[in-house]
Amino acid sequence: MSNRFFRQRIRESIDNLTLQTALDNNTERRLKGKAAAFESLPDWRERRVRAHNVRAEVIEHLEAHLSKFIANNEANGVIVHRAKDAWEAIDIVLRIAKDIPQRRREHGEDTRNISVHPRSSVVNPILVAKSKSMVSEEIELNHALEKEGIRVVETDLGEYIVQLRHERPSHIITPAAHLKKEQVAQLFHEKLGIPYTEDIPTLTATARRVLREVFLTADIGLSGVNFGVAETGALCIVTNEGNARMVTSLPKTHIALMGMERLVPNLDDLALMLSLLPRSATGQKLTVYTQLLHKPMPDQARHLIILDNGRSRIRNSPLKESLYCIRCGACLNACPVFRELSGHAYIGRDLSIAPYPGPIGSVISPGLLGENYVHLAQASSLCGACKEACPVDIDLPNLLTRVRAGEIEERGKKKDGGAGLTRATKLGLQIYTRLATQPKLFALSQKFASLGTHLLSPRSQWMRLPAFTGWGYSKDFPRFAGKTFRERWKVERVILSETKDLLHDEKDSSVAPQTLPQSDINLMQQFTTELTALSGNVYQTNDPTQAVIEYLHSKSVKKIYLQSNVLDESRLRQSGIDFTQDPDPTLAVGVTKAWVGLADTGSVLEADDELLGSLLPEIHLTILDVQNILPSLPDAMHLVNGRNAVLITGPSRTADIEMTLTIGVHGPKELHVFVDDSKRG
Repeated sequence: MSNRFFRQRIRESIDNLTLQTALDNNTERRLKGKAAAFESLPDWRERRVRAHNVRAEVIEHLEAHLSKFIANNEANGVIVHRAKDAWEAIDIVLRIAKDIPQRRREHGEDTRNISVHPRSSVVNPILVAKSKSMVSEEIELNHALEKEGIRVVETDLGEYIVQLRHERPSHIITPAAHLKKEQVAQLFHEKLGIPYTEDIPTLTATARRVLREVFLTADIGLSGVNFGVAETGALCIVTNEGNARMVTSLPKTHIALMGMERLVPNLDDLALMLSLLPRSATGQKLTVYTQLLHKPMPDQARHLIILDNGRSRIRNSPLKESLYCIRCGACLNACPVFRELSGHAYIGRDLSIAPYPGPIGSVISPGLLGENYVHLAQASSLCGACKEACPVDIDLPNLLTRVRAGEIEERGKKKDGGAGLTRATKLGLQIYTRLATQPKLFALSQKFASLGTHLLSPRSQWMRLPAFTGWGYSKDFPRFAGKTFRERWKVERVILSETKDLLHDEKDSSVAPQTLPQSDINLMQQFTTELTALSGNVYQTNDPTQAVIEYLHSKSVKKIYLQSNVLDESRLRQSGIDFTQDPDPTLAVGVTKAWVGLADTGSVLEADDELLGSLLPEIHLTILDVQNILPSLPDAMHLVNGRNAVLITGPSRTADIEMTLTIGVHGPKELHVFVDDSKRG
């Protein structure tokens, strides 16, 4: 029964022209962006191997790394919880929520009609502002919290859209990849009461306006974790829109939900992962905001929930390598099957949509959640595109065949293979296995098959096979080769041998890609080029205070947020510019100090505590000393050891609606870097 519904869902996806157009747009732009981003990383293959080894080492010694990570978090003032399954994780979140009335009283806020119980007449419910978290989808956290009278609002634009539609995300990176702008326009018209418009910047601005109030009033901010750093206890979170910075910093309670496998040993290994993750996920050298959180914000309680929920079982099974995944989504974009179906076609036996779709989802969904999703491994051509795309070199085709063979339990235990196949298909595979394992019989069967070549030509109408096979419905039956492989091999093996020798000689004489020594690269010029390409602005000046004054006058700005000890404050007042260091979300401009700039990505590294200046205003100005421009991220990692820091790479952005890039979401619409050239050596 489940197979019939699964195949029906597949056909519905293929026949849905709107869906096919949306998927084609998403795939084309993702693949082009990924290819362009990796062009600037000539050693990406070597990095891929290193990343695979790092993830393998972490999973092999997971408990040791977890113990170190937990100890460092507790030393940093983070409250750590371990949850063995979904129910335990949900219960921890509910217990944290029950402390909210006390926190509200401590801050003199209204605590009437607060409830965490179902069907209560709540006037002032507990509000959770949530950034993207696939683990929360895995445990169905939103549904559980809403049953208890807690209001949960997704703040990532794509997640917000699918939440309004009461859907699951269709892609782990682009949740609304299955929708066109007309569908989003109608949704916002019906749900948010705005006039119907298909203008994507207007739709994005509407979400910004609605969600800004959620950020400023939320009781709890809930986020995922991209990486945990065992050596320092850092939580690394990457986003483009700025919503994760909001939910981790503004609410008085922050809950970070993390799969227990998402660790790297140290900051150097984190830098390696960050050189691969954004390139694979969104085609960026770095995401706009890369946070490294160590200590809770002032007057904030931070809880870290580390979830098992089947990960220990996978670690002790033949699917262990799937835990190396860094959730970039590259295998989804590369997979020819996913590219025709979208994530909503990946349904379980109970007709529920799998939390993780695509090649990696077809391994970890049954691995984590059991046989309900085991048949999803059949939705693969085993072409190997997923392995080629994976930035940590996971052998996904091999893992998919293990799921098909029933090897999803602990080592030594095996269930019947062929889940998701019809009886006729299983019988055919058994016959094929019998033939293929006996060379002489197999060679004879090939000769008999070739006799029917002239009958079994592609697109023969009479050759449409039964619907359960798929042949003739969405694909043609292939023409058999005139000669078997064995016959061709006997003739061509000499030619192949000669060709191999020739290729070997060419390889020996080839020249490896050359890069200029770092000392010959103009870091300032490279920094400017990279940031300008990301819609940022760079100004060289010998007098940052005067340059900022002139900029503010050109915009008729009279008052700004100003980080302490950044500009000459007396000169600002003399020029008619007022400023404050107090919270004021109404200010349009914030000015901060950058610790360093990164030439190869156009990023600036700042204290994450300064979100009042670097995140809330529509315009962010930052001051950077020219001698503090460094070549790349590994050169700056020592600065964030034990500190809350954020790498900012351009103004906030999104491409969640039809993959159309829109500048300015929850964070600033403009980023201006004033490079102080007065101290050049």
